[in-house]
Amino acid sequence: MNRSEREKTIVRTSIAGIAVNVLLAAMKAVIGIVTNSIAVTLDAVNNLSDALSSLITIIGTKLAGKAPDKEHPMGYGRIEYLSALIISSIVLYAGITSLLESIKKILNPVVPEYSTVSLILLVIAVAAKILLGVFFKKTGEAVHSGSLIASGSDALNDAILSSSVILSAVLYLVTGIRLEAYVGVIIAVMIIKAGFDLIRDTLDEILGKRPDSELSKAIKAAAAEEPEVYGAYDLVLNSYGPDKTVGSVHVEVPDTMTADQIDALERRISMRIFEKFGVFLTAVSVYAHNTDENESRRLQDAVADLVKAHEGALQIHGFYLNPETKTVLFDVVIAYEHNPKEVYQKIVEEVQAAFPQYHFQITLDYDLSD
Repeated sequence: MNRSEREKTIVRTSIAGIAVNVLLAAMKAVIGIVTNSIAVTLDAVNNLSDALSSLITIIGTKLAGKAPDKEHPMGYGRIEYLSALIISSIVLYAGITSLLESIKKILNPVVPEYSTVSLILLVIAVAAKILLGVFFKKTGEAVHSGSLIASGSDALNDAILSSSVILSAVLYLVTGIRLEAYVGVIIAVMIIKAGFDLIRDTLDEILGKRPDSELSKAIKAAAAEEPEVYGAYDLVLNSYGPDKTVGSVHVEVPDTMTADQIDALERRISMRIFEKFGVFLTAVSVYAHNTDENESRRLQDAVADLVKAHEGALQIHGFYLNPETKTVLFDVVIAYEHNPKEVYQKIVEEVQAAFPQYHFQITLDYDLSD
């Protein structure tokens, strides 16, 4: 799906969400006023916040669709993350407001007056929210829209909360026990939690998070499909919006390849990755692999055993021995939780001490992707 189709899909879906939420808000507001139910009234306010969220999604999508320019050469796609953050903040604000109003009703209770018609309308509202939530989430996942996915999750949560309002109403009609203000507190707490969760997820996108494990493994495997490639490492992916991901990768190739052969290889890899995954590889760098493997293979196995004896050392790669200068190059990947710099320094000292006849140039790599 191209950018234009994606934008149209998001806008159409959001407009449908606005229409449904405004209708539900109006209906619940009338029911809440007529029945003196704070829980139903707060549910109406929540629907209005959902309609506002859909409006922000439309605005964010339109702004994110602006073409790249000199000031923003990677485009404006990350605006969608900002719109998702605004939506998350609205959800959080709605939850805090709802909590305060519910507490007021606990301290100053009002007798609710439910009717059969009001309960039927609430059941219809729950069904509408479930359908809307499923529609939003499926569409959001299809077009990679965090805002739509967030709105879909919020709608499904609303359906659960509205169901609790109905149950409290039925309980009151059957037993005379008034719990709707307390249900309002539960609704508010759940909305607040949803707001915090959405903010956390959106901040992860803005800060930059670890690439999806399956995607990173698949990209490396695709790069290694070329017969000249011994392995792919150091994959870095950066998101500039839900539909624009750029990255770089290292591949290990024979030390006998010429510059023009390497150039052709890099172009083939970049094209394959873009066609299969829609990821722009801005760089395909190379490690040289010893074609005369007798000495280098024995040394690599011995060094690998020594390095992996250190807790936190995940991998060595890019191993290359220059037989003339006895210089050895390789990278070592160390897990974040094991103080990488400290482990790295120990490895450098031990490897050099164990093999004094070689000069080692060891690069510290971080665990950036699976």
